[in-house]
Amino acid sequence: MKKAFLTLSALLFLLGCILVYQNINYNDKKLHVVICNVGQGDAIFIRTPGGSDILIDGGPDDSVLACLGRHMPFWDKTLEVMILTHPHADHLTGLIDVAKKYAVLVFGAEKNANPSSTYKEFIKQLDKNHTQQRFLYQDDKFTVKDGISLKTLWPTQEWVDQNSAGGSSSENGLSVIELLSYKNFEALFTGDAQASDIEKIESMLGVIDFLKVPHHGSKSALTEEVLNILNPKIAAISVGAKNKYGHPTAFLLSLLKDKNIKTLRTDQVGDIEIISDGRSFLTKN
Repeated sequence: MKKAFLTLSALLFLLGCILVYQNINYNDKKLHVVICNVGQGDAIFIRTPGGSDILIDGGPDDSVLACLGRHMPFWDKTLEVMILTHPHADHLTGLIDVAKKYAVLVFGAEKNANPSSTYKEFIKQLDKNHTQQRFLYQDDKFTVKDGISLKTLWPTQEWVDQNSAGGSSSENGLSVIELLSYKNFEALFTGDAQASDIEKIESMLGVIDFLKVPHHGSKSALTEEVLNILNPKIAAISVGAKNKYGHPTAFLLSLLKDKNIKTLRTDQVGDIEIISDGRSFLTKN
């Protein structure tokens, strides 16, 4: 009996230590932005200073679950906001696994005129979970109570109405572009948008701190003009090792290097984490 009591006490003490560690580690009252290492795809996890959780895209498979497990407390199974930038498989597929394991309160995406079977499966899961769903257009905004805002910069509803029937090749041009603001810190999340899409919203842009490089570093993702406007201090490329597309391209890497922009790649360093108190920020990988 005494041995069982000691064993139980030890287990309770260990559990208490784990809870204290996780609470300190995940509730530091700072903004955490994580570019998840999901191979050739995109998945971005955001934890706000007040502990709200946001996921932008889900990658090509269930690798995103491991990323969430690394960056969320084990007891937290709720995502306040989920965003899909566009319905290509390398951004969409992992969201199905996430929706099966996490409660998702609000989901936002571009209007999808040509839903694939995978997308239909995903929406079916959201319906099953009673997740609130909305289309995202320019100037829509998610505001979290602790001072975080996510503003949709692209696409406009007019552009979607004119181009959404174009099939898979046009979906990159409809990619949702989100600007995150927290006090003096700003980050731009670009999905698979191209430089030509970003140029359409030049008047809404300014200098930012962090850039998620569009379309895994493709040649048409950025131009010198766009980088002159954004002038990010750090950029991250979400890309798979030895992918068949040649991402990131030598042209794109040279462009970033010439602008003296510190560039990190998930295929080289794994998860890329940006931590900010709203005034300054640091990287952790």
